[in-house]
Amino acid sequence: MSRRNSSPAATGAAQIAPTRHHVGKDVAAFLRQAETIAPSGAARGRLVFALDATMSRQPTWDLACHLQASLFEAAAKAGGLDVKLSYFRGRDEARASGWVRNPNQLEALMGRISCRGGLTQIDRILQHAAAEARRSPLAALVYVGDTMEEDIDRLCTTAGELALRNTRAFMFLEGQDQTAEAAYREIARITGGVFLRFDPQAAARLRALLEAIGTYAAGGRTALEATGTREARELLADLRP
Repeated sequence: MSRRNSSPAATGAAQIAPTRHHVGKDVAAFLRQAETIAPSGAARGRLVFALDATMSRQPTWDLACHLQASLFEAAAKAGGLDVKLSYFRGRDEARASGWVRNPNQLEALMGRISCRGGLTQIDRILQHAAAEARRSPLAALVYVGDTMEEDIDRLCTTAGELALRNTRAFMFLEGQDQTAEAAYREIARITGGVFLRFDPQAAARLRALLEAIGTYAAGGRTALEATGTREARELLADLRP
């Protein structure tokens, strides 16, 4: 594995809900560049791609880094997609990038981030997505993780804020953690989204699922129905109308 510069400035992502946190010049420059390259607009879908970046997640992070291009490629046919990366790791670090519409940009950003030990901060991810949805329509939140170490009632309350904004959560779980599964399923149910398995041994299926989600985020149910793929039908079966 190549050495990564995973300092806050190098990752090009700003702290979520900072508390007396100074954003470095490199981060500010990245955010300005992202706004220039990918201004949000009504004609394009918006999606938050969120990942657990605690220590156990490095292999999955690397796989997600390669698969994320599927979101953009499929969405391009349905009007285009702006994506914001968010993640948490370490003791109290949760960050979000600017909006990007180029898979190469997102891959480069993800490639500069290494995983660090720590507890989950899913509620901060949900709160950040809800804040984005209040600013402008946010079609979907895609979350990938393997555990949950928080108060599930609090997570459900925040998920309700996403539901009020019609933001669907697509919750990917790697592994068989039953506590996490219960939480992920409930978040998906509350938001009208979908609970899904993240199986690193089934990369082709994961790619197809992300393509379907990208299509939905860019063009809604109509665009998703038009694809006719097995993965699209799977999502449609669980998506709340």
